[in-house]
Amino acid sequence: MPKALERDLGLPAVLAISIGAMVGSGIFILPALAVEIAGPAVVLAYVVAGVLVLPAALSKSEMATAMPEAGGTYLFIERGMGPLLGTVAGIGTWFALSFKGALALVGGVPYLLLIFDVPASVTTPVALALATLLVVVNLLGAKQTGRLQVGIVVVMLAALVWFVLGGVPSLQGENYTPFLRGGIGGLLEATGLVFVSYAGVTKVASVAEEVSDPDRNIPLGILGSLAFTTVLYALIVTVMLGVTDPASIADSATPVAVAAEATLGTAGVAAVVLAAILALVSTANAGILSSSRYPFAMARDDLVPDLMASISDRFGTPSNSITLTGVVLLLLIAFVPLLEIAKLASAFQILVFVLVNLAIVAFREGSAAYEPSFTAPLYPWIQIVGVVSGLGLLTQMGTVPLVGAVVLTVAGIGWFAVYGRGRVDREGAAVDAVRRQVGRNAVDRTRETIDGPGSDYRVLVALDHEVTKAEERSFVRVAADVARANDGEVVVARFERVPDQVSLTYASETESPADLEFETQTTELDAEFEVPVSSGTIVCHDVRHAVVNYADHENADVLLMEEASPASGLRGLLFGSDVEWVLRHAPCDVALLNASAGGLSEVEVVGVLSDEGPYDPTKIAVANALAASAGGSITLAYAGRPDASDIEEQTLEDYHAEVAALCSVPVESCVPFGTASGSGSGLEPADLIVVSASERTNDAIAAYLTGTDRPVLVVHEQESELRGRVARTVQRRLF
Repeated sequence: MPKALERDLGLPAVLAISIGAMVGSGIFILPALAVEIAGPAVVLAYVVAGVLVLPAALSKSEMATAMPEAGGTYLFIERGMGPLLGTVAGIGTWFALSFKGALALVGGVPYLLLIFDVPASVTTPVALALATLLVVVNLLGAKQTGRLQVGIVVVMLAALVWFVLGGVPSLQGENYTPFLRGGIGGLLEATGLVFVSYAGVTKVASVAEEVSDPDRNIPLGILGSLAFTTVLYALIVTVMLGVTDPASIADSATPVAVAAEATLGTAGVAAVVLAAILALVSTANAGILSSSRYPFAMARDDLVPDLMASISDRFGTPSNSITLTGVVLLLLIAFVPLLEIAKLASAFQILVFVLVNLAIVAFREGSAAYEPSFTAPLYPWIQIVGVVSGLGLLTQMGTVPLVGAVVLTVAGIGWFAVYGRGRVDREGAAVDAVRRQVGRNAVDRTRETIDGPGSDYRVLVALDHEVTKAEERSFVRVAADVARANDGEVVVARFERVPDQVSLTYASETESPADLEFETQTTELDAEFEVPVSSGTIVCHDVRHAVVNYADHENADVLLMEEASPASGLRGLLFGSDVEWVLRHAPCDVALLNASAGGLSEVEVVGVLSDEGPYDPTKIAVANALAASAGGSITLAYAGRPDASDIEEQTLEDYHAEVAALCSVPVESCVPFGTASGSGSGLEPADLIVVSASERTNDAIAAYLTGTDRPVLVVHEQESELRGRVARTVQRRLF
């Protein structure tokens, strides 16, 4: 049994980790850039950004209580959207948090330089030293990390509260006019820029496995810290703009210190500098703590080497994962220009929040085990708002961040293709949610098809000009059963091809003994099946065009003819490409009957065979009509599906149950599935097999049709032709 992480982070530590992860570069560095874009409206930008983070915060709070395990964002997206997107989210978020942690450390040095008279060249060495110290602290354990985080946040917030209270009496109203200096566009751009200020709100979910009483502490920690930080940001920026010229803020690398100097003097500057250094160190500390859990969780799922999942016997921490994260952090500080990289990470963080909102939809709509103790309100509308607003903010980030997000996405996909694909065999809840929706849509179409067109239903039987009574009887029987179920009638047409040099008028006026015999046997079949049956002979030069044109002339709902085989007459003309031409151009559904050498005998069990997708509605309607007429039953089966997962089996069982409820005869569901040609197919008792024309190329179905001696009815749904080959293929794969 793998080792578990110790649950020793209480609510104060959760709040401290979340607040500490947010209050950093977002308030000590970004206001200077945002003011230049939006002017005083930057206050509103922070509020709007906080509101737009709420959907992801609610979604993560719910999923964290259902899955209180290490990994956070990666875990939720991997379980919800599948291992491919889980890999993308895990790697991307790991890098994004590492980037932000490195930026926080380097960004804190300008505040440090306000106190110590040291050259700028020490920026990188100091940042490297701080990073090394924080990595060591994280290696010692989450409890030590949580205690350090609480201490840092308490001191930092005390200084910031003093800054706000001390600055309120000095606010100058003229500094806020004009408010929307950059217009709505500037406001939106600034919102996109400062959005990253709230990225840390959900970091606590990545250490959920180490949180005590996670059902209570995780939602309270995430939502409480978001509300508190949003208000704090708005107050700090309001004071910053109100006590000094906004231009001074925009031109400074230490904007909070500039504002503090204007109101609180030297002591205030010292307090703010201390708060800034603590805040930025806190951001880096929380970043190391949370980001290191992503390789740890991914290793548990076989998406990165197992080495990343090892836990230290002495300290109970994922030491290898923390060490790797620390090395990446040190390399970023030493060699990478972090400001642009941080923007790239911000864009990817927004994309991850979009995936988080989609993941919760997948969990709720799918059938995977999912029992959260906290439920996000206003589902799914708040998730829709989160997705739309996130994608909208991405458009405000500029070309370079978007390209960077694409590069990170491609890198994640590449890693999964090379390393993860061969090691994992599972699907996300989204796949099952889509499968169920595809099934529901198919059930709705099946219900409409079984209910019938309402009136004037007509089945056209197209026969060779030389057809025996036994052969005709098999076709009329199938047509009569389908017509009877829809209160319709049967039209039997015998197509006789004449040479091109023979006039059709002359040929139609000449009645042969075969014509008379055909009319006689059709009349006898009319009486036998108790369905109106009319008949006639069609002379033509081109049989395939004549069949399609006559179906259109008769307003046929179904065209029934013999399955093509390499023979003369109609069989030969419709063999190969000709039959495909008829399927494409027929104005109605088409059924091809291969009645076998002995004809169509008694039918008690109708087997309906399919490949990956849901059953075509017409196929189910025809099978139901045939079984109902014989007082029989239907067996539903899939070809080549013996390895279906438990979730897939349950979903398909539910789908079969919904289909069965639409039928007027007993329906047996063949689950678990076997191979179509083997003893596990479940179709052994079937007297007639019904398949779709589009599925004949499936290897398992083709093998079954080649080996069986039972009659086969191939059904082609006109609507499926209208939907197109690509659409049908996508539907089958999704199902």
